[in-house]
Amino acid sequence: MDFLIEFGLFFAKALTIVVAIVAVVVVIIAASSKTKHKSGELELVDLSEQHKEVEEKLNHKLMTKEQEKQHKKQLKAQQKQQKKQAEEPKPRLFVIDFKGSLDAKEVASLREEVTAVLSTANPEDEVLVRLESGGGMVHGYGLAASQLKRIKAKGIKLTIAVDKVAASGGYMMACIADKIVAAPFAIVGSIGVIAQLPNFNKVLKKHDIEFEQITAGEFKRTLTMFGENTEQARSKFKTEIEETHGLFKDFVQEFRPQLDIAKVATGEHWFGTQAFGLKLVDEVSTSDDYLMEQYQSKHVVQLKYHTKKKLAEKLSQAASLGVERGVMKLVQSQSWDWTK
Repeated sequence: MDFLIEFGLFFAKALTIVVAIVAVVVVIIAASSKTKHKSGELELVDLSEQHKEVEEKLNHKLMTKEQEKQHKKQLKAQQKQQKKQAEEPKPRLFVIDFKGSLDAKEVASLREEVTAVLSTANPEDEVLVRLESGGGMVHGYGLAASQLKRIKAKGIKLTIAVDKVAASGGYMMACIADKIVAAPFAIVGSIGVIAQLPNFNKVLKKHDIEFEQITAGEFKRTLTMFGENTEQARSKFKTEIEETHGLFKDFVQEFRPQLDIAKVATGEHWFGTQAFGLKLVDEVSTSDDYLMEQYQSKHVVQLKYHTKKKLAEKLSQAASLGVERGVMKLVQSQSWDWTK
């Protein structure tokens, strides 16, 4: 009986949580119907200002009173000098982050960020892309690389910083830069192409299952997962892979003519220090070090384009999170004794 009573209380509490979640969902739907839908929004973060604030806080904490007085005097002198030079503003450094997935879907945000930069940047400005990607689909990363080419086409300096990885499609993007900065153990390179798929034809035959595929055009389909692959299909598929690799090598060589392309386009990858020796990168350093060098001479601003989630995604995420938290709290609050 004790167990049934406790279970009944647990069920009542769970039902209360579900009713509360439904009420929240209704409120969200009502609110969203009153607002206009926007696909996303651009966020600007003044990294120079953030750097100043952090520096001031640390100085305040670490300096003696006498040192702080001296520091304030120096700041006033600097501010006066800056006012005099107000008519000549600092060049700007626009910072963009790109963390690419397999299909490079992040290019949707990248194109908005690049467009925003090009609408306001001057030739003396610079763009820093903090790139992290192990590569993926050719067409996705081809479009991402094309977005960076837009910056170069406008005569604006482009720097790529690789702290972790820029391989395959990631390096396709990086090679466009005027300067590539890589951390010592960042993975760079992998100038190659790979395609693989399983074939279940023998399994189907073993179970007397027929597979039919009708195409128009000799090479509409080459290798297949379920049909019997022929040597002709394999040869055609191999040719297509080699052609893609050739285009990749030509693309890299166009932007990095100093490379020994035959040596680096083997599909291998290297760490940052090794990549520097092979001229795959121009400097061994982190993005943090690069930014620290720029704060004195440039106004550093970060751009982030946020795509807004659809209502269904928001509701699904909120509901699942609410239920999970509610159940966990109930479980933690109960002292179950299964021996009764």
